[in-house]
Amino acid sequence: MARVHLNVAAACAVVLALAAPSLAGDPDMLQDVCVADKTIRKHILTDDALHAALKINGFPCKANVTADDFFFDGLRNPGNTNNPNGAMVTAANVDTFAGVNTLGVSLARIDYAPGGLNPPHTHPRATEIIFVLEGVLEVGFITTADKLFSKIITKGDVFVFPRGLVHFQQNRGHGPATVIAGFNSQLQGTQQVAMTLFGATPPVSSDILAKGFRIDNRLVDAIKARF
Repeated sequence: MARVHLNVAAACAVVLALAAPSLAGDPDMLQDVCVADKTIRKHILTDDALHAALKINGFPCKANVTADDFFFDGLRNPGNTNNPNGAMVTAANVDTFAGVNTLGVSLARIDYAPGGLNPPHTHPRATEIIFVLEGVLEVGFITTADKLFSKIITKGDVFVFPRGLVHFQQNRGHGPATVIAGFNSQLQGTQQVAMTLFGATPPVSSDILAKGFRIDNRLVDAIKARF
């Protein structure tokens, strides 16, 4: 009889797990506010004993909170687009804005020089939605069935990139472009496809990349040298 009850309980647990909605963002917070305490996080990460004893998914809460903890002025000014991509992402996530800790939201400002590209990348922990402040952009994402959805968008337009899918934005206008991006995560995570594959540490074996991309090992090594 005990075994029957155990089997029934196990079956119920499976049904409930399958029926439960999957999370599309960060878990719900358990208190009104939890401003990130970066000093404790730094101490934990630099102290092997504490790090072994205490595992934190995110940041611990700061004790003394003020209104300034919920204020961020880092998106006021354009980012420096003088780089190989011609684009700059300025983040307002928990790494730079402690007040969003546990709130499940963050923002970024993305600036593009003419022709500037925010290269193909993914956000494993968040859906992204952008609002165009100025300029003309070609944007798009690719589904797991290798279907590309792309569009030209301009000032005042909104476009959304589903969580985890490879996506990109490129300035197709003759002047600068700027968007504000919103995420349903305090720390969305970003994996640039090219950098992830060709600039990993330690490096991915050249023969693996050569076979995967159907190119010569020497070409792989040449690409790696650029990252």
